[in-house]
Amino acid sequence: MRNSYIYLHLSVLLAGFTAILGKLIDLNEGLLVWYRIALSTIMLGAILIFNRSRIKYTLKEIINISIPGIIITIHWLFFFGSIKHSNVAIGTICFGLTGFFTAILQPTLKKGKINKNEILLSIITIFGIAMIFHFDTQYQLGIILGTISSVFSALYTIYNESLVKKYEAKLMSFYQLGAGTIVLGLIMPLYLKFNPTDYLFPNGKDSMYIFILAFFCTVILYVLFNESLKKLSVFTVNLTYNLEPIYSIALAFIIFKEHQQLNNYFFIGISLVILSVILQSFLAFRKFKASSKLKVQ
Repeated sequence: MRNSYIYLHLSVLLAGFTAILGKLIDLNEGLLVWYRIALSTIMLGAILIFNRSRIKYTLKEIINISIPGIIITIHWLFFFGSIKHSNVAIGTICFGLTGFFTAILQPTLKKGKINKNEILLSIITIFGIAMIFHFDTQYQLGIILGTISSVFSALYTIYNESLVKKYEAKLMSFYQLGAGTIVLGLIMPLYLKFNPTDYLFPNGKDSMYIFILAFFCTVILYVLFNESLKKLSVFTVNLTYNLEPIYSIALAFIIFKEHQQLNNYFFIGISLVILSVILQSFLAFRKFKASSKLKVQ
């Protein structure tokens, strides 16, 4: 259990750099995501070959594993789109809604009971984001895109929860990133028709950032993420990922001076998101402590 929490928080730390790199890269969100997942697939494939891992599954298994890969690709499109149409702070703070959508969608899709504590904690996050949306209208498109991205992030985690207990993390990530690369590559001509760009290929600076994004913030991150899901609940994982905006926003303030673009309502909003994370951590610790006592007895 302790290792799972370490893996989770390391993946959150790496995720904090994702938005920063997305802002630094000049390519539009579609090309950025495609280069990211294509390079990540190649890297993971090389690692699997080097380790002589078994990479063959039945067609049914491959399709089952690949579906979440398409879902997370869609999430990334909206996530980076949110950043491109607003800023790092707005794009990442909307990620906090993932916990809310998980609390709603998981019982619906898995036919379970709705956890009242999860809903209440998520409502605190919603109030925080709603304050930013209502009082800072210049970022509304970015908030809408960020909200949509959080829906797909929640779906990805829900679908992956059962898969991580059956398949090895690196193999799962390989097939999922590969599926995202193929599907996004097939629709890229249509995507570029509606989202034209002057840059189809990354320059030297973008190539360096994409490499960092692919290896550290994709390959390493999602292996750690999938490992953490083996022991921790979906809601705990998703709500802990609300810490991602804190890392990203702190870096954005330093690198892009974004604090000069934000008003007081933003800071009230992010304070509510942080409060939600603190309360969830407290409840999760209390629940873990209680279950440990029962095992001892």
